Amino acid sequence: MRRAAVFDVDGTLVDTNHLHVTTWWEAFRQAGHRVPMHAVHRAVGLGSTDLIAHLLGDDRDEDGDAELSAAHKALYGQYFDRLPALRDAGPLLRRLHKDGWQVVLATSASGAELSALRRAIDADDVIAATASADDVERGKPAPEPVEHALELAGVPAERAVFVGDTVWDMRAGRRAGVRCVGVLCGGIPRADLEEAGAEVVYDDPAHLLASLADSPLA
Repeated sequence: MRRAAVFDVDGTLVDTNHLHVTTWWEAFRQAGHRVPMHAVHRAVGLGSTDLIAHLLGDDRDEDGDAELSAAHKALYGQYFDRLPALRDAGPLLRRLHKDGWQVVLATSASGAELSALRRAIDADDVIAATASADDVERGKPAPEPVEHALELAGVPAERAVFVGDTVWDMRAGRRAGVRCVGVLCGGIPRADLEEAGAEVVYDDPAHLLASLADSPLA
């Protein structure tokens, strides 16, 4: 039977979380909002609209959401030509493909941003499909991104593992009924990932690759 290894991208395969923190912080600052960087960091992994709502609250002037999102996109876009893959991200995906896993990405990124992330990973030949922000109505922590990834792979939840770096990833995976693996390279504490649903937590893609034999991806 087919099986799927579903991966978040930002902070899981590519070292971008703190770039997102800085560029979101600057976008908020330009719009006159004082949002602490630690709060932004905790919100990274949510889609743009959900991130803004999480940080500014439901009583904000929603007319400013599009401007904030556009500012973040423009600021973050300055890094597209040099986004750094995390150590052994590409080799991990290649090894899983070799071992018979369908490798699928589930990310809130889309368009040029997603293309830049995929260039950084440099493993397009083993990525079977990508579920992006454009493909679902609700992003993580809703289960839709993971569920759509499973649909693309043609694999049931019980034959899949989801790897991510945020509590939003773990909650989405848990709600989709898949086994969840956390990584610490996005900067979220181990205890938070475990509380949100991570079955096991590794340092980064290199640690997971070195530990495959004893992991849920064995």
